Amino acid sequence: MACEVAGFSAQKPELCIRFAADAAVQELNATWRSKDSVTDVLSFPMQEAPGFDFSESLGDIALAVPFILTEADRLNLSQDDHILHLIVHATLHLLGFDHIDDDDADEMQTLERQVMSKIGLHDPYPAEVKDSPESI
Repeated sequence: MACEVAGFSAQKPELCIRFAADAAVQELNATWRSKDSVTDVLSFPMQEAPGFDFSESLGDIALAVPFILTEADRLNLSQDDHILHLIVHATLHLLGFDHIDDDDADEMQTLERQVMSKIGLHDPYPAEVKDSPESI
């Protein structure tokens, strides 16, 4: 669904999702981003936008499951929906989207909202969550 919303409508990408312990994601974050802290999700693209070869894997996603479940509870979100949102978020990263500046963040959040709506799930950026400094 993320591919369709991002403009790759006929594509069925391959990617790897790792449901990991917080310590494993913290180690990945320290190794690859020089940030020695746990984070909810990391994306490791194997290809560069826009010339994707959809017969090959787009990349890997690592989810810090305990961190995500705690985060969902803190934000009063369904744990399952929150995990799905983070998979959508990470898949968009694999497709070349980012949120480094405000315009890119707005574009990415719009795509995330569209995907979540299409699959019948909550708005991942309601006002009270979006304004939180700890939100995605």
